[in-house]
Amino acid sequence: MLEITGDIWEYVASGVIVITTNGSKTRDGRAIFGRGVARQAALRYPDLAEILGTRLMTEGNRVFDLGHGIATFPVEESPWSLPDLRIIARSAEELRLLADRSGWQRIIVPRPGCGGGGLAWQEVRPLLEPWLDDRFTVITGIE
Repeated sequence: MLEITGDIWEYVASGVIVITTNGSKTRDGRAIFGRGVARQAALRYPDLAEILGTRLMTEGNRVFDLGHGIATFPVEESPWSLPDLRIIARSAEELRLLADRSGWQRIIVPRPGCGGGGLAWQEVRPLLEPWLDDRFTVITGIE
């Protein structure tokens, strides 16, 4: 796993962009993209809320390929809950398996649960290391 600082959206054309998500939906079944990279993705690709909402309803709060070069990485059950280290660890494993099945060679991942979620990177990094090999780049946004 590589680590860099930059703008995740600069990598749209060269890799899969991972967005941190939760398992909540609106009454009409659309996924809720609260803040950060997920919110930015929803503004760029308006159909993501419907696509993810359908997947959440049928398959639960898991890692998904949403198309558009976007994959999800659940960190919490709802936008109102705190990030859960168990969910982050499970998501790291699921993301690795999806990357293997899909043949992805470059995957850009924000620090899960560390931005608006408030977790310390020192706490999260050890959960990712067993799963994210050198195809994965963890990016920290420019402050």
